[in-house]
Amino acid sequence: MSFRYINTTIAAIALLGQDARAANVAGSPILVRSGDLQADFTVFRRAYETLHPGLYRYNSREQIDTDFAALREELNHDQPLVTAYLALSEFTAKIKCGHSYPNFFNQTDAIADILFKQQDKVPFYFRWIDGRMILTRDFSGNPDLGPGTEVIAINGTPVKTILERLLTVARADGSNRAKRVAQLEVNGADSYEAFDVYFPMFFPQASPEMALRILPFPALATGEKTVFVRALTYAQRVAPILARNKVARGGNTAFWDSRFLADGTAVLRMPLWETFNSPWDWKSYLNAFFDDLGQRATPHLVIDLRGNEGGTDNVGDVILVHLIKSTLKKNATVRLVRYRSIPPDLAPYLKTWDPSFRNWGEKAVDLGNGFYSLKDSGPTSDDVLIPSSRPFHGDVYVLVDASNSSATFHFAQTFQQNRLGLLVGQPTGGNKRGITGGAFFFLYLPRTQIEIDVPLIGQYPVAEQPDEGLSPDIYVRPSIQDIASGADSELNALATERGIGRVRN
Repeated sequence: MSFRYINTTIAAIALLGQDARAANVAGSPILVRSGDLQADFTVFRRAYETLHPGLYRYNSREQIDTDFAALREELNHDQPLVTAYLALSEFTAKIKCGHSYPNFFNQTDAIADILFKQQDKVPFYFRWIDGRMILTRDFSGNPDLGPGTEVIAINGTPVKTILERLLTVARADGSNRAKRVAQLEVNGADSYEAFDVYFPMFFPQASPEMALRILPFPALATGEKTVFVRALTYAQRVAPILARNKVARGGNTAFWDSRFLADGTAVLRMPLWETFNSPWDWKSYLNAFFDDLGQRATPHLVIDLRGNEGGTDNVGDVILVHLIKSTLKKNATVRLVRYRSIPPDLAPYLKTWDPSFRNWGEKAVDLGNGFYSLKDSGPTSDDVLIPSSRPFHGDVYVLVDASNSSATFHFAQTFQQNRLGLLVGQPTGGNKRGITGGAFFFLYLPRTQIEIDVPLIGQYPVAEQPDEGLSPDIYVRPSIQDIASGADSELNALATERGIGRVRN
C-alpha cells in the first residue's frame, strides 16, 4: 500500500480534503510524520500540565505521567491523522473530566471534513438500554427497523463490543459510567454526536453498505434476522436538525416550550441552556411563565431537563428564585485555577472568547500548592439566591438523566439538597466531587491543527464528596416497550407515583 505524507499545516490539509482513515480510503491515505506528532505532543502536555485544574482530580500524578508516556509512544511513528485524533481522545478520556476532549465543534472546517463528514453514519437514532442498542427512529425506510427494534451486531461486530470500545473515548466526570454510555447514544441532539464520530474510526468499513443483525419489535417468530441498509452521509444526518439548531442558537425565537396536562400540571421542556449567543430574552420568558403559573394556580410543575448537558448557570438561578421561599445559600465551593497568567510560549496556540482568561491578575490568589483561588473582582451574589416576590406554590418535579453534567447538574444538585421538589428519572452525569468549566481555552496543536478543549476553572466542594452523580428521588427505568409505543416513561411514572395525568409523546 502506498501512502501520502502531508505538510501538516491546515492549508495543506484543506487542499487535500480527503478521508484520513487508512482502512477506508480509495487511493493513498494521508499520513502525519512522527516528528510533527511529537511537536504537537510537547505543546499538548505543557498546556494541560500548566493550565488544567482537574488533571489530577481523579488520577494521581504518577498515573497521569504514565498515561503521558504511553501517549508519546503512540505518537512516535508516522500515522493517519485519524489515529492521532483517537490517541488524543483516549488520553483525555482517562483524565475523567467531562469538559476535556478534542471538541468536534471546535475543529477547523478542514479537519472536520477529513474526520467527521464521510458516508458512515448509522441510518437510525438509538438509546442504550441495559447495554442493548434500541432503535428510536429509522431513516433507512426498512420496515423491520421500527422503534423498539434491537440491533445486536453491525457488520458482524456485536454492539456490546462496540460500546465497550467507544467507552474508551467517552468523556465524563470521575467514575460516572452512566454519563459515558448516554453520550454514546444517537438522538439528533446536535450536528456532531460522539457515536457518529468514533464508531467509524474504530470500526471502518469498505463501503456505505451496512449489515445489521437485529431483533425486531415485537420479536418475530423467526427471532433474529439480518438486514442490509445504506449508511447516511453527514448531510443526511444533520438535515433533520439544521433548522432547529438555527432557531435555538441564533434566532429570536423561544427554544423552550411549555404545555399543560389535563389535570392542570405544567410541563416546561428545556432541551438546552446554551443561551450565550441568542438574542432571545429568555429571562423575560421564564418570569412570564412563572407569572402565568401563579395566575392559573397551577398545582404541579414538571421541568424536563432530559438530554440537557448544560450551558448558562444563570438559567437555573432564575428558576430557583421562583421555587424558594427564603434566602438560599448554595453549596460552599472553591474556584481553582492553575495559573495567574499563561506562559508566553503557549499563547500562539490558545484561543478563547474572553481575553481576561489569559491573565487573571489579582483575582488569582496563590495558595502555594500549585493552585490559585479565583476571587471575583467585586461583590457578587451568585452564591446567594433571593426569592422572587411571586414564588411558585405547587409541587415541582425535575426530569433528569445521565446527560445532566454541567449547569443542569448544578441546578439539580441545589434543587435536591434544598428539598425544593423531587428529581425523577435516571442518575445524572456530573459528579459530586466537583467539575471543571466556566472558562476555556481552545488549544490548536501547531502541526496537525487538531483542537483540544482546556477547561480553566475547577469548581470543587469544600467538604469531601463521593465520586458519583445524583440519584433521582423517583428512579424510572426506561423500557423497550415504552420506546416502541412512544410512551413517556418519566411522566407515566409520575402518573403512577403522584397521580399526575398519563400522557404520550
